[in-house]
Amino acid sequence: MRRESYVELLLREFKRLKSLADGAISQCSDEQFFAAPAPTDNSAAVIVKHVSGNLVSRWTDLLTSDGEKPDRNRDFEFDILPEDSRARLLDLWERGWSALFASLSSLTDADMTRSIRIRGEALTLLQAANRQLTHYSYHVGQIVYVAKHSRGEAWKTLSIPRGGSAQFNQRPTAYVPNANQALE
Repeated sequence: MRRESYVELLLREFKRLKSLADGAISQCSDEQFFAAPAPTDNSAAVIVKHVSGNLVSRWTDLLTSDGEKPDRNRDFEFDILPEDSRARLLDLWERGWSALFASLSSLTDADMTRSIRIRGEALTLLQAANRQLTHYSYHVGQIVYVAKHSRGEAWKTLSIPRGGSAQFNQRPTAYVPNANQALE
């Protein structure tokens, strides 16, 4: 078995997170995508807009500029405007993830000790990447939860279904719940 580099592990885990979010988002109608479970909650659309803004800000010019870009308006990311169609938000989503994947793909494990800045704070690239992995995991979990809540009985699991652990454990490498699913 080939030993995986840390950069490869990051790429794999970020891709897995994106796959989980994409699987949840794809199950939502437009109405469900924009609906918040409660007045103080965020809709999947708001979370997508926020994560997209963070992705673009953090991963564009990763090694040469502060991760909080001067043109980013974080507060604006929590407002859905008339021009924020599902298509527009998903374009931003793809742009953000593309920035992350392009930046990470250009790195090696030796780069993980390099210093970068986020909001003026000096961090190693390792610290910053781990912070972002945690941040995106938090928000992907929210997207999955909101989508699952919206879909109710129509929800298609993104993981091993209830009561399916024994079957999975018998042949974990052969188990595929359904297409476009990422096992947790």
